[in-house]
Amino acid sequence: MINLKINNKPVSVPEGSTILEAASQLNIHIPTLCHLDMHNMRFVNQVSSCRVCMVEQVGRDKMLAACSTKVWEGLEVRTDTLKVLRARRTNIELLLSNHPADCLVCEKNGDCELQSLAAQTGIRSIRYPGQRSHHDKDSSSLSLIRNPDKCILCKRCETMCNDVQTVGALTDIGRGFNTVVGTLFDMPMFETTCTFCGQCLAVCPTAALTEVDNTGKVWEALASHKTVVVQTAPAVRVALGEMFGLKAGTDVTGKMVSALKAMGFDRVYDTNFAADVTIMEEASEMVDRIKNGGRLPILTSCCPGWVKFLEHQFGDMLDIPSTAKSPHEIFGSLAKTYLAQKMELDPQNMVVVSVMPCVAKKYESARPELSQDGLSDVDIVITTRELGNMIQDLGLDFASLADSDFDSLMGEASGAGDIFGASGGVIEAALRTAYVWLTGHELKELDFYALRGLSGIKEATVDLDGKAIRIACANGLGNARELLRRIRQGEADYTAIEIMACPGGCIAGGGQPYTHGDEQIVQARMQSIYERDRGKQIRQSHKNPEVIKLYEDFLGKPGGAKAHALLHTHYVWRQKM
Repeated sequence: MINLKINNKPVSVPEGSTILEAASQLNIHIPTLCHLDMHNMRFVNQVSSCRVCMVEQVGRDKMLAACSTKVWEGLEVRTDTLKVLRARRTNIELLLSNHPADCLVCEKNGDCELQSLAAQTGIRSIRYPGQRSHHDKDSSSLSLIRNPDKCILCKRCETMCNDVQTVGALTDIGRGFNTVVGTLFDMPMFETTCTFCGQCLAVCPTAALTEVDNTGKVWEALASHKTVVVQTAPAVRVALGEMFGLKAGTDVTGKMVSALKAMGFDRVYDTNFAADVTIMEEASEMVDRIKNGGRLPILTSCCPGWVKFLEHQFGDMLDIPSTAKSPHEIFGSLAKTYLAQKMELDPQNMVVVSVMPCVAKKYESARPELSQDGLSDVDIVITTRELGNMIQDLGLDFASLADSDFDSLMGEASGAGDIFGASGGVIEAALRTAYVWLTGHELKELDFYALRGLSGIKEATVDLDGKAIRIACANGLGNARELLRRIRQGEADYTAIEIMACPGGCIAGGGQPYTHGDEQIVQARMQSIYERDRGKQIRQSHKNPEVIKLYEDFLGKPGGAKAHALLHTHYVWRQKM
């Protein structure tokens, strides 16, 4: 242990600790901006670029960056001297001097860390006015907007993109005063290897990275004469309440449905129903490969960020993932065929809206292969945050809303559909059905605990009537890369693998309410997901009566010709940057 003093208070911390970590042991607050520690993502950004966390070393005329300076025996620092306060304030003022002053109309107004720091330190004017650097805004993608004018060079996004997700789409560009974090060769985001997972914007402290706002398109659709149906993903209902002051992980399904109906949607459906259909297709594909010698492992295909990562980085492995569409795309396809028939509607006069925890879904919905007869399966995607903003715009008292049920025909879901929102949930849901189809026996235990939690890579062995098969799942694209490397080099033998681009899974997606590095929020959402599953009478997808009726009345058998035509897709090899 290392002994030191902070503000004349003794403290002992493990060797290798930083001053910032030591101060936290004494409940001494040192403000930070570039620093971010997100334990659930194994993500620590401590580049010391903002210099807001400076402290004074006692006995020396020297300032130290608390977030990155490792402690040593006998170190003494002060966080409360006039010199420290002036340095902190000056550094914030310098950041503001090169930052747009459009806070009232900024996308992060009210949730901007730079804005909060300025308020905390009482800054009311810019002491260092001058010509600001200017860069073009990049709105080339359907998911993300990059505004370099608001970049403060904290490099959180760069660390997330390159070190955690290993995508490599972001880097430093420019020199001197004009330096920002951008794309290699300053390419438009849409032309890079960006997967649109949105983890960069989830950690950005300002509005240098934000999502494409589709709320206007939804309001326009609701004001039209078309039939507008909406679906909501499993992770949305355990996070939406946070935007209205409710405890993290609160299940607000009923209130969410009531709010959507009050907004004017003609029909409100549960994406979990489509998740059950996804399992019917993925599990049947898994069983077919196991029985008939198909290529293994089979990889789940629900995450569009992960799919785009595979297309860029592992183009030689495009035949491994399941060809099943993601649940919200399956729902869209069925809405414009099966549901349209039942409601006697012309698909041309339907608008399908998806409420997702994910900004990559916005890009995914525009993929040309995810359409039928020139109509996209899904017309508009909004995120959990966007839905929360729309409810606030409407003036609804969300917390006081009565509970309502999803509409029928495509609204009933099993517990297996619920757990799609958490890392490990998709493969667990698939195993609950595949086991029965492979062995002819019912599972005695439906919970696969080894596949749950926030670990980056999880593995389990499942006994199929004496035959052991190995299962793995990865969350975070850096962990996905490691699993795919093992497969490519023959170092691991798996039967099935689930991959989710976002660390923790959809519950921590790029479109969810910001967690600001609080792992307990992610844990609470995950716990709520599994509580919903445990509370369901039906917990296996193949036992969902509405899914059974869908196949009997419309699709035929799982994996059959009609199901394959409507519910499956293909992948595209994309160049590395």
